[in-house]
Amino acid sequence: MIKQYTITVNGTSYDVTVEEKTGAASTAPVAAPTTPSAPAAPAAKPAAPAAGSIDVRTGAAGKVFNIPTSVGQTVKKGDPVIIIEAMKMEIGVTAPEDGTIASIDVAVGDMVESGDVLATLS
Repeated sequence: MIKQYTITVNGTSYDVTVEEKTGAASTAPVAAPTTPSAPAAPAAKPAAPAAGSIDVRTGAAGKVFNIPTSVGQTVKKGDPVIIIEAMKMEIGVTAPEDGTIASIDVAVGDMVESGDVLATLS
């Protein structure tokens, strides 16, 4: 299965194609968790209607680290709107085009998946 991702590093977006291989990729055994039971994952958030017509989507899964913008703020294409932390790196999720922040749909500490709408522009 081939998956495509857009990753933004320091304001520069990269399109990445990743192929998932099926079958035994390694002969090393996979370790079981050391805790008797893992904590339950948080329930998925219901989708709220977006305030703006331009989605600001994340290209990687991670945790919302910082929100340097606010509703009503004007941004230019490439400006960081939300900062997520993924694999111990801070990754800026940038404005896809010029606009005004219409909504911020996440909070610091929220877990996000690749492709999630984090904010909208108008």
